[in-house]
Amino acid sequence: MAESSDSVSLDMEKIYLGGKEHHIRTGCGSVSVIVYGDPEKPALITYPDLALNYMSCFQGLFFCPEAASLLLHNFCIYHISPPGHELGVGAICPDDPIPSVEDLADQIVEILNYFGLGAVMCMGVTAGAYILTLFAMKYRERVLGLILVSPLCKAPSWTEWFYNKVMSNLLYFYGMCGLLKECLLQRYFSKEVRGNAEIPESEIVQACRKLLDERKRTNVLRFLESINERPDITEGLKRLKCRTLIFVGDSSPFHSEALHMTSKLDRRFSALVEVQACGSMVTEEQPHAMLIPMEYFFMGYGLYRPCHFSDSPRSPLSPSCISPELLSPESMGLKLKPIKTRVSMEV
Repeated sequence: MAESSDSVSLDMEKIYLGGKEHHIRTGCGSVSVIVYGDPEKPALITYPDLALNYMSCFQGLFFCPEAASLLLHNFCIYHISPPGHELGVGAICPDDPIPSVEDLADQIVEILNYFGLGAVMCMGVTAGAYILTLFAMKYRERVLGLILVSPLCKAPSWTEWFYNKVMSNLLYFYGMCGLLKECLLQRYFSKEVRGNAEIPESEIVQACRKLLDERKRTNVLRFLESINERPDITEGLKRLKCRTLIFVGDSSPFHSEALHMTSKLDRRFSALVEVQACGSMVTEEQPHAMLIPMEYFFMGYGLYRPCHFSDSPRSPLSPSCISPELLSPESMGLKLKPIKTRVSMEV
C-alpha cells in the first residue's frame, strides 16, 4: 500500500473497481463517465476509439504500474464513453437523432460543467482523439494539453469512407459478427499481435475481441456514422496553443494522418512519437512506450512521477534513446519540438 497521501497504490484491480460511474444527461443524450482518483487533483479526461470504452482502450496503460503511478499521482481521471459504449448499456432508441462530431465535442463541455471542472488535460485514441482535438479548437480555455494516440484530423479519404461503409453494413445486417471484429482489430492492432496461422493472437487482442461482444450494434453504428461524416479540421490546428503530444504506431492505418496532423500543428508546442511495430492503439499494445515521453511532457506543467519509483527496466524507452530536442530546457518548459522516436520491440 502507499506510504503517504501523495502516493498511489499499485493494486490495479482495486483502482478500476474503485471507480465511480456517473450517468450525465446532456443535450444529445446520456453519457457515462467513470471517475478514478482524488477530485481535488487536476483533471485528465479520456475518450476511446470506435466500439471501445475505457476498459478496452486504456486499461493497458493504467495496468502499467509506472504509467498508472504517473497519471494517478497527478490527476483525477475522467473516462468518457461515447454514447452507448459503456459497460452493460442497452441499445439506444433508433429514433434518437445521431449526434454529429460537433455535438460530441459540445457534450464534453456539459460533462466538465457537471463536475465543476475548469481546464483539463485530454487523452484520446483515433476517433476519440479527433473529438478531443475538435473540443480543444472550440473551447481553447478548457484545455491544458492534448495527448493524442493515432489521431485523425482530415475528413475520411475515399478508402476510409468506403471501409467504414462496409463496417456499417456489417453492423446493420449482422451485428458484431466475426468479420466486423476482424475489421476493427486491424484498425486497432499491428499484425505482430493479431497473429497468423503459425502464431496465435496475443492476449490483448483476445481480450479486446471478447469486449467487442458486449457492444450493441445500434450504438456502435451511430458513432461510426458520426465519425464517417466528420469534417476536415486541419485549418484550425495552427490556432491550437496548448501543448500537444502525439503517439502513433508505424503499423497504424492512420500513420500518415498522424504525420499530416503533426506537420500542421504549431511546431513550438507539439511533439511526435512514432512507435515501431505497433498499431493504432499504443495504449494497449505498447503502453510502456508512452511513459518517458509523458513524463517529460508533464514536466512542462510542473508534474512529476512519485520519487519512490525508479525508471522502469521494462520500458522500451529510456532517456538515451529519446531525441535530445525533447530533453532540452526549452521543450520541458513552454515549448515542445517535433521529434521522431523509434521504439524497439526488444526490451
